[in-house]
Amino acid sequence: MQTQTFVKSFLKASILGLCFMFFRAESSQAQSAINVEQQIITLSKDKWQWMADKNVDKLAQLFDDKAKFVHMSGTWKKDEELDIIKTGSIWYKKADVHDVAVELFDDTAIIWSRITLAAMVRGNEANTEFTVTEVYKKQGKEWKMLALTFSSVRDTHVIKH
Repeated sequence: MQTQTFVKSFLKASILGLCFMFFRAESSQAQSAINVEQQIITLSKDKWQWMADKNVDKLAQLFDDKAKFVHMSGTWKKDEELDIIKTGSIWYKKADVHDVAVELFDDTAIIWSRITLAAMVRGNEANTEFTVTEVYKKQGKEWKMLALTFSSVRDTHVIKH
């Protein structure tokens, strides 16, 4: 009789312990995902500032060598984007970010940002509403940008969360 009671108590304690470990692991993963999302949001924000400051050294480290950039006037690769920023052909003066959404897929993150971009484009002032899509991939300990796409939208456009 005592053996059965002991076994039942042991099983209940084991099951409770496993449940606790499972919920703790789930909570830890959720917390980790939130931390990664915040890290990507911060990285995107930093990128906008580096673009405004024409800091091509920081951007060169961020952009993957195979990165692609889609603008209203064309598509180009990393070296062309850095040259455009360095020469001021496009000067990303200020990006006012209105909303962001981040999705994580293993070691890949996609961030969608609703922005109003104040820029100088070939000497002309431009203030344009965009939804910007950025794709990042974790490479070692760093995130690298693989793609950046500007989509012109109406000011009533809303990102679905």
